[in-house]
Amino acid sequence: MTNIRNVAIIAHVDHGKTTLVDAFLRQSKAKLDKDVAGKAQIMDSNELERERGITIFSKNASVVWRGTKINIIDTPGHADFGGEVERVLKMADGALLLVDAKEGPMPQTRFVLKKALELSLKVIVVINKIDKTDSRPEYVLGKTFDLFVELGADEASAFFPVIYSIGQEGKAGHSADRGKMTDIAPLFDLILKEIPPPTGDPEKPLQILITTIKGDNFKGRIATGKIHSGTVHKNQDVIHIDRNGVHKKCRLTSLMTYEGLSAIETPRALAGDIVALSGIPEIEIGDTVADPISPQPLFSLAVEEPTVKMTFSVNSSPFSGREGQFTTSRQIRDRLYRELETDMALKVADNPDGSWEVSGRGELHLAILIERLRREGYEFQVGRPQVIEKTVNGKTLVPFEKFTLEAPEGYGGILMEKLGSRHGQLKDMVVENGQLFLEFLIPTRGLLGYRNEFLTDTRGTGIMHSSFDSYQADPTSWKERDQGSLVAFETGATTLYSLISAQGRGALFIGPGIQIYKGQVVGQNSRSDDVFINVCKEKQLTNHRSKGEGVSEHFNTPKTLSLDDSIFYIGDDELVEVTPKNIRIRKKVLDLRESRRVARGL
Repeated sequence: MTNIRNVAIIAHVDHGKTTLVDAFLRQSKAKLDKDVAGKAQIMDSNELERERGITIFSKNASVVWRGTKINIIDTPGHADFGGEVERVLKMADGALLLVDAKEGPMPQTRFVLKKALELSLKVIVVINKIDKTDSRPEYVLGKTFDLFVELGADEASAFFPVIYSIGQEGKAGHSADRGKMTDIAPLFDLILKEIPPPTGDPEKPLQILITTIKGDNFKGRIATGKIHSGTVHKNQDVIHIDRNGVHKKCRLTSLMTYEGLSAIETPRALAGDIVALSGIPEIEIGDTVADPISPQPLFSLAVEEPTVKMTFSVNSSPFSGREGQFTTSRQIRDRLYRELETDMALKVADNPDGSWEVSGRGELHLAILIERLRREGYEFQVGRPQVIEKTVNGKTLVPFEKFTLEAPEGYGGILMEKLGSRHGQLKDMVVENGQLFLEFLIPTRGLLGYRNEFLTDTRGTGIMHSSFDSYQADPTSWKERDQGSLVAFETGATTLYSLISAQGRGALFIGPGIQIYKGQVVGQNSRSDDVFINVCKEKQLTNHRSKGEGVSEHFNTPKTLSLDDSIFYIGDDELVEVTPKNIRIRKKVLDLRESRRVARGL
């Protein structure tokens, strides 16, 4: 189909991908709903995406430019959501690779470009944010070319077309001269010129590869995919071929194509277009929708293996069942397994004790899943993140990450000290204009929980990125955290009097008037051992008072832990209790005497 272009937009996180899509939608005069027409980052419609400022879920949209329909596939920019990138690139015939005019190619740029080259996609390099005062487009262009060569790009791919843009202003041009830019039209024209049209033949038998699944209260499962060949009609009989090769006859009850951000009902669609369809109740990602007369499956989707796992279980704290809507084992298990329908990078396994082992691509991947379940009304508890080990030829291998960071030069000492203690190996160091660029090879375990520590050490001025590198032998020994926990000795409401006495032992996580239970972690000890303290004790009243009593007492503001902070604070003997209203840290064994017996192995 010569009047269709399927384009994926790929980039490292925060390189302006979603902002550029905004310009596409607005300047092509795409139809937008009233509730999003005036917003920025239109494609980041999910509440979590807006809060964190990153794209988590891939999305589809389309615009029409000079009579040609351009299907836009927006992809996540964070390595933890690489599973989304790997599948949706199957729908594209070309890609826009966004690169920041100051930062240049980053670790996730390497990952997404590698996947695009493996699929032989035509890549247009967009050097974005050239309006930055310290932008260096020529340097970035050279680094991008080096990356293409390093990834083994052939001659046709290595000599890629280039365009410069200011996504925030919706402008693009063939040179880095801002004065010559007026709108986004040069980028649209370059897409029509360089990105090839889909190669599918509408006369051949129908084949659609499903790459995205979402639920709908009225239509059931809505499956999105590209028509690789043939023509599909509404109410048509089709054959559903699952990943095991099982054939099942179904009838399509709905057929939609994208106009702007909306999926619009259509009577038929031809090869090369991206469609959303319903009527196949058991369809999953990677399945094929095929012609009923001569059904032929398409290639299966392969995704890299998870590297981090966590244990999920039913909430067993004294406060269980008070704050959540879905609290039972059946409800939590059904929700976890339902997530597998839409997230191919996730794995869930049942444990003999009734808990579940959930594995993902990284700490952020699992933290986002936990936050989503919490907001949906689920109540449960999770254990400490663990890396997934592999045994090869009798040797235990662990995942290693390629870790790069940027910070002002003055923070180099503390960063190298901290990463050295986490067994990071310095591979490269560059200093430019007072900015320090470091590259490490570090075990994944060494990065767990480091994100907030890094931001503290660099006073919020640092930028860090990591991506999976390889499995290697881990010759290092890991010690537990340096500081223990302050644990509540009894159940009740905290009092200011007892908290003021307790704050001398370390940093508290809660303030006065909070309901707690015995065994709940209420702070971090300044020493390495755990201490059980009474934070519910009330001051005894007498009819005597000395002059100035209580005037000098001061209560320090407690340290509030977010979900991410809590997950990476806990030790092996602790859990995070997650409810829609609260996040609590607790000991696995709540009773002091019982915990001491367990510690002694009795």
